Amino acid sequence: MSFPLLTVTAAVPAVGAVVTAAVPAARRTTAKYTALLFSLATLVFAAIALVRFDPDGDRYQLTESHAWIKNFGLRYDLGVDGIAVVMVALTALLIPFVMLAGWHDADPLEDVNPNRRWRPTQGFFALILLVEGMVVLSFEATDVFLFYIFFEAMLIPVYFLIGGFGDRAHAAGEEEAARQRSYAAVKFLLYNLAGGLIMLAAVIGLYTVTAHQLGTGTFSLQEILSARASGKLHIETSAERWLFLGFFFAFAVKAPLWPLHTWLPNAMGESTAPVAVLITAVVDKVGTFAMLRFCLQLFPEASKWATPVILVLAVISIIYGALLAVGQRDIKRLIAYASVSHFGFIILGIFAMTSQGQSGATLYMVNHGISTAALLLVAGFLITRRGSRLIADFGGVQKVAPILAGTFLIGGLATLSLPGLAPFVSEFLVLVGTFSRYPVLGIIATLGIVLAALYVLVLYQRTMTGPVKAGIEGMSDLKARELVVVTPLIALLLFLGVYPKPVTDIVNPSVHHTLSDVHKTDPKPALEAKK
Repeated sequence: MSFPLLTVTAAVPAVGAVVTAAVPAARRTTAKYTALLFSLATLVFAAIALVRFDPDGDRYQLTESHAWIKNFGLRYDLGVDGIAVVMVALTALLIPFVMLAGWHDADPLEDVNPNRRWRPTQGFFALILLVEGMVVLSFEATDVFLFYIFFEAMLIPVYFLIGGFGDRAHAAGEEEAARQRSYAAVKFLLYNLAGGLIMLAAVIGLYTVTAHQLGTGTFSLQEILSARASGKLHIETSAERWLFLGFFFAFAVKAPLWPLHTWLPNAMGESTAPVAVLITAVVDKVGTFAMLRFCLQLFPEASKWATPVILVLAVISIIYGALLAVGQRDIKRLIAYASVSHFGFIILGIFAMTSQGQSGATLYMVNHGISTAALLLVAGFLITRRGSRLIADFGGVQKVAPILAGTFLIGGLATLSLPGLAPFVSEFLVLVGTFSRYPVLGIIATLGIVLAALYVLVLYQRTMTGPVKAGIEGMSDLKARELVVVTPLIALLLFLGVYPKPVTDIVNPSVHHTLSDVHKTDPKPALEAKK
């Protein structure tokens, strides 16, 4: 029996969560290093999986398959294609930086009884590891029901991270801050649970269809695809459309797509900056990833049927998110609305149904994760120093903390997709892929780039330039731990900005498989078509 690499990659952070939570209350530093060690071990296993993956090999590799509940067709099936293995690597890469950035976020404000039963520091880092394990397994699962379990289960630790470990730099009093954290956490949970319950009905419907036509029900993605390819399974048009809508609704909430996005600004605004990164750079990516893996592969005809509406919603997300970002007074809410706009680009690329668009969308998931982490974590360092999230409370930071201001600028320029930084390549591919099939929507989407330049540059001007405001004079520059967090992220933004080939070489074969599933080919250029 071969080494279960995918299982181990998901199990290591889960075990780490248990071990971290069990560390005695008085040994907070030990708990932190324990959690960091487990996150680094996860990164090592994810890197091994990435190295062992052969882009020219089978579609799903490193597969594991074990019977679970035979009577209900439930299996423990894992496997990664090029898109999944890259997303696993991104998740494992970001978690150590999230932990280092939030090193003191859960420390008690004052010493209390060391024998207390509630251990906030241990709980904070254990919950982060638990989220990591569930997200990794969601990327690896090729059994629909197995995916659904962890797709839903990850909501619980994120709920506690939002509600129990909120941002301390709050303009309101402690009581009001706690109320807003509770509101944001409940809103996050209710929105995503609603999407998950609708998806559960669709998952059961899919099982019923397979049981009726194949004689025995199955949740296995590969078995369903194989049965469809051989003609043994045929889902009626109306049934396929309803099933597609059930899956897509849940993924659109998670992504999030307008108008299902409203939970994200609240959740990110009331979370600590590292938790906000965990939400938008890691957890939300499960939604867009699942659109590629499940919506397009399981329901190809329904995907094409719904494409015009989804593309319009994606363009609305791009423009709407960018416009609201321009008018924000809160730094983290500005970045949250910018993320709504960026997810619009990702979904636009997915449903443009072109190789450039889907390659760009997958690359955008990676680049958005890195760029948002860089900008949001530096913003978190800034907010912690000032004790405020309001843009109006800043000014002249570059004169007293030039390194902090410089890294903030690079993160901002990456967010607006400046050429030479990683997001530019992915955004360019998305727009090219969209324009080749839907030129009007491609042109409208480019307005998001203009608005991104506006909200990023205005944010930098108001916070970093001009006279030094009161409360900024003694602000310290980035410390060693903070530089360890920021420097590798900026290096990746620069590297992937000029040389994205290592990522595109891995994901492109999977993109072509997905396009083949929906029976789509790239449109021919107009000049070639005339010939």
